Amino acid sequence: MTGQDSRLARAAREALDDGGRLASQLETFAPRPAQQDLSAAIAVAFENRGTLIAEAGTGTGKTFAYLVPALLSGLKTIVSTGTRALQDQLYHRDLPRVRDALGVGLKAALLKGRANYLCHYRLNQARGEPRFHSREMAAQFQRIVAWGGRTKMGDLAEVEGLGEDSPLIPIVTSTVDNCLGSECPFFSDCFVVQARQRAQSADIVVVNHHLLLADLALKQEGFGEILPGAQAFVVDEAHQLPELASQFFGEAVSARPLVELARDAIAECKEVPGALASVQEPARVLEQATRALRAAMDDLPVRGTRSRAAELDAAEAALEALARALKDMAAVLEPLRSTSPGFEACMFRVGDYAAKLRRWRDIEGAAGEENGDEDMPPPPDPDERMPVSLPDDADSVRWYELTARGFRLSRTPLDVAGPLAEHRERSKAAWVFTSATLAVGGQFGHYAGKLGLAEPDTLLAPSPFDWQTQALCYLPKRMPEPSSRDYGQALVEAVRPVLEASGGRAFLLFASHRALREVAALLRESDCPWPLFVQGEAPRGLLLERFRASGNGVLLGAASFREGVDVAGNALSVVVIDKLPFAAPDDPVFEARLEAIRRGGGNPFRDEQLPQAVIALKQGAGRLIRSETDRGVLVLCDPRLLGRSYGKVFMDSLPPLPRSRDVADVQAFFAGDREQAGILPE
Repeated sequence: MTGQDSRLARAAREALDDGGRLASQLETFAPRPAQQDLSAAIAVAFENRGTLIAEAGTGTGKTFAYLVPALLSGLKTIVSTGTRALQDQLYHRDLPRVRDALGVGLKAALLKGRANYLCHYRLNQARGEPRFHSREMAAQFQRIVAWGGRTKMGDLAEVEGLGEDSPLIPIVTSTVDNCLGSECPFFSDCFVVQARQRAQSADIVVVNHHLLLADLALKQEGFGEILPGAQAFVVDEAHQLPELASQFFGEAVSARPLVELARDAIAECKEVPGALASVQEPARVLEQATRALRAAMDDLPVRGTRSRAAELDAAEAALEALARALKDMAAVLEPLRSTSPGFEACMFRVGDYAAKLRRWRDIEGAAGEENGDEDMPPPPDPDERMPVSLPDDADSVRWYELTARGFRLSRTPLDVAGPLAEHRERSKAAWVFTSATLAVGGQFGHYAGKLGLAEPDTLLAPSPFDWQTQALCYLPKRMPEPSSRDYGQALVEAVRPVLEASGGRAFLLFASHRALREVAALLRESDCPWPLFVQGEAPRGLLLERFRASGNGVLLGAASFREGVDVAGNALSVVVIDKLPFAAPDDPVFEARLEAIRRGGGNPFRDEQLPQAVIALKQGAGRLIRSETDRGVLVLCDPRLLGRSYGKVFMDSLPPLPRSRDVADVQAFFAGDREQAGILPE
């Protein structure tokens, strides 16, 4: 079957064509051939229960391209997006518009992870607890209490002014570990249960990647009772999936859940008379041991392997103390577990964390008994909570990461292709993976290999933008090697005339925070006439808001600004990329992957480092042109693009921008005099 003879493909093309239902119903809709090709290919995948990888260039309109066949097919479809913000946009804006234009009455549902929904039990437990560090935090808590009495959905996104990183969220939401399930006294009013019930009866369910992967990994964060019934999956922003999957098919224990366990055990004592006398001290010791471990790891690099942590005696002693604290906590909770569902949940968490800690500490594969943990409760029943087969040590890496006040001890698989392929095969559903950045040099082999996709259908849907008139790629001359000490100064000198021509309105994207800080300092020392917005000096959202409002600002950002940032119009007219974004050498998971490729006879640079950097560069470059009316200059400073053989792979993966090495062409571009500049495509 082809896109031309498929019934659903023809219907999708007609709906998106000039004179079709979307054009007649949506005032701003404009037909795009690439969008129609993409929609037809997705329709064929739906009808054949096939697998499609589709790169859709910026401006293609991929959201409408997959919503049309999803709605016309009548198949139960799961749409997964990269972030909760994109989830909300898709569910509240895009999906209703397309559904109404097509005139179909399919039922849709929005489903988020449980950390997005108010938990009545946790809210009740938090009342009267001295957990609030400021008057503002206490006032926000009271607003949540008032909202909780009137909300119908329980989605915390409804609470005005509550940020995604608010410390109140873990206090008023549940986790897989502390949820009481059907034993909860508020179970009949549970917002998570209600959201899952709505999803069960819906034709289209909008989720995010975290929820999708948690469910595929069977960690009961998602909606395992719904996924088996889905007939089609659409994974948008699919380039994020391989990295996220490695997190969900691994395991970790971190500081915050340990501290929350200690505090939850204390809070549970309100329900059981006399329990506080025995629980209070081991809970205090557990919290203290958690904080002491973070302090003991201060002399370690921010990120490193398990073997690196083992070199520090203080850290090893603190790990042992934490293991003892968990053991003592288990001994106290054991006789209490039958007195309340809350204590039963705490007991489960102690066993789960202790088992993860044993596995992480066990460098040589020694048994738990040899670590002095013979009296610990057995780890949780794998069939009850987390039926995930973790890889052998040869196929995973144990590592740690430190934050300002916490730590995370992780065991991460090096390859998730196998389990992902297994789950896809079991689903018997259609799978569509789409993003603006999936191909490397026009090929999808790297991405397909990451997900274990055997001979998928593929499609490159080009952007509808007129690159010859809308954009220019400028590669400055005489740039030193990126490793040069004076590279930052050379970059400022090369970029300054570009900023003068554009009047600011620029993103400067850096491969490292060190380089970012250096260039920010150099610009400030040079009496920069444009307002500077520097990552790390304000929250990301606030920086973007101020940048847009400034009208002529220059924003300096690192990896997190390469994607998920949309600044259309005149506010952004220049994107500068300082160096080719090869992954940092201090990432223990990445280094372990490279070593595994080497052991398997592959070439780490060709097979992993290069394709990953190409995708990252495409993401950064994609910030520049976001609509048919945008105009801008992409400045690529790294001389390796022209001086090394692999530079061609990067250049061939970018949109077909005209290129120049003469800053006069940039000045002419912004003066609107392209003919005089003589800019030609390369």
